[in-house]
Amino acid sequence: MNIQTMLEQIKKHPDYHKAGMILCHNGVVRETSREGDEVTGLEISVDHERLSRIISEQRKRPGIVEILIHINEGKLLKVGDDVMFLVVAGNIRENVIASLTDTLNLVKSQVTSKKQFFTQAEK
Repeated sequence: MNIQTMLEQIKKHPDYHKAGMILCHNGVVRETSREGDEVTGLEISVDHERLSRIISEQRKRPGIVEILIHINEGKLLKVGDDVMFLVVAGNIRENVIASLTDTLNLVKSQVTSKKQFFTQAEK
């Protein structure tokens, strides 16, 4: 999966004509943790049931046409690899930005868990 494929899928949505904006997030593995430790890799786990509920809830927000998420789980990701794609289409900027922000924060806090690998030792 990639963002271009997701954009094409959004454009085929029956309500796409209502969209005035598509906003994309592409999370990648960065070379350092938030604490500054050098990262060599990352593994992501996903609570698919919770993810489905969040997407369903967010799609009900005013002005939102579609929300698509792809998370690269179950494999060792290297620095620079794509972790997550999130695409939100909606009517106006305020609705789309708010939905993307809230969806991203919910996914990060309630759906995904990560295991980082470091140069010296696992943490």
